[in-house]
Formats: sequence, C-alpha cells, structure tokens
Amino acid sequence: MPMRWDPFRNISTLQSCINRAFEEAFPPRRGVDDEEASLCAWKPVTDIYETDEGIVIKAELPGVGKEDVSVEIKDNILTLKGERSVDEEISGEKYYRKERCFGTFHRSFTMRDIVDPDKIKAKFKDGVLEVLVPKPEEDKPRQIRVNIE
Repeated sequence: MPMRWDPFRNISTLQSCINRAFEEAFPPRRGVDDEEASLCAWKPVTDIYETDEGIVIKAELPGVGKEDVSVEIKDNILTLKGERSVDEEISGEKYYRKERCFGTFHRSFTMRDIVDPDKIKAKFKDGVLEVLVPKPEEDKPRQIRVNIE
C-alpha cells in the first residue's frame, strides 16, 4: 500500500528546530525560572465602544488605586496612565509563583473628533476605569443678516 503524503507531518520537527535555535541564541539565565526570566510589560485591557452620548473607554485596572490613575488629553490623544504597586509585605523568596505584573502603564488613544477636555467624564469603580468622551456638538448653521444698501 502506498504511503499518503501528509504536509503537516514535519511541522512538529520544524517547531522543535526553531525552539532549539532560539534556546541556543538566548539561553535562560541561571537560577531563574523560565517564566520569571520573561519581561513583564503590563498593559491593561480596554474596551472602546460608542453610545448615543459619545465614546466610552473601559480599562481593567485590578489592584490599582483611584489615586494612582490619571486621564489626560493633549493634541486630541487621550492617555491613561497609572501604576500598580508591588505587595511589599510579601518578600520575593516566599513566592512559589509570581505571574502578576506590576509597575507603570501607559495607554494612548487618538480621538477621531475634536474633543473638549472639560466635558470628558471619568469614574473608577471595582477596578474598572470608565471614561466617557462626549460627541462634539454639531455645528449649527448660523444665519447672517446682510444689509443691502
């Protein structure tokens, strides 16, 4: 019986070769768990959607205090900044596993319309920051009276 050709047969071998090449090029640091050796850059996840009132940005910020968050707008770019602090009462050697990231975060979003900074509203509840960027008021046509002489 002839052997059928399987195009995916060698993919696991190829993946192993690629993994080995990366391990040789970037060996893990001695005495450090592989997961701990990876860099931890924290970017809070966000949802952005439109309502009748405007654009809503919701960011999950578990473990971040209200006083550690700021919302800024400049040149029509809305920026969320903040910091999640490390649990100081737990020393590093007492951890069995440490997967949560700490430190500062920075997320920026370009607004598609001109935004009036004084009308932006933000609230922080249960670890979720919600920012409402109201829709700009529509330009109403103005009638100009022309005096004919």
